[in-house]
Amino acid sequence: MSVSSLPPELTATLAQERPQDAMRVQALIERAFGPGRFAKAAERLREGNRPDLALSFVAWAGAQAVGCVRLWPILIGSEPAFLLGPFAVDDAWRSRGLGGALTERACQAVQAHGHSVVLLVGDEPFFRKYGFAAVPPGRVALPGPVDARRVLWRLFDRDMSPPAGAVRVPPRG
Repeated sequence: MSVSSLPPELTATLAQERPQDAMRVQALIERAFGPGRFAKAAERLREGNRPDLALSFVAWAGAQAVGCVRLWPILIGSEPAFLLGPFAVDDAWRSRGLGGALTERACQAVQAHGHSVVLLVGDEPFFRKYGFAAVPPGRVALPGPVDARRVLWRLFDRDMSPPAGAVRVPPRG
């Protein structure tokens, strides 16, 4: 999938993340966030967990990984959901629509696979454009301290009762 919102001279292709992409994706995330990311509450949901590669994407400019987004299986109470993040874009590619294209592509994949909820910790003004809204206060509890105003979700099934409870890594098996 080509990112059509980018100018033609800045063409990137979005592709599902593959196991062999892990080192390039990690390097991109490290450049974007540095070691401080390990202190964040969302990181507790990545520990002992694996990103769902069917729902995670890498933006490629030729052989260079210039952006990525990962989705991780989680539970909100007893309801399955996905944690979006990190998503990262190489400095040279920022402010050109690539982060939004990655976010939207990942959400499309979640919905196409029949899942109903994506949760993230991020800036509401940015993510609102992609269908995310603030989680009502007290509705979910993440492991560790987090600014509750930054906890957002996208619900794909408007008829469902929104999940509630502790957010945790699902048991393997």
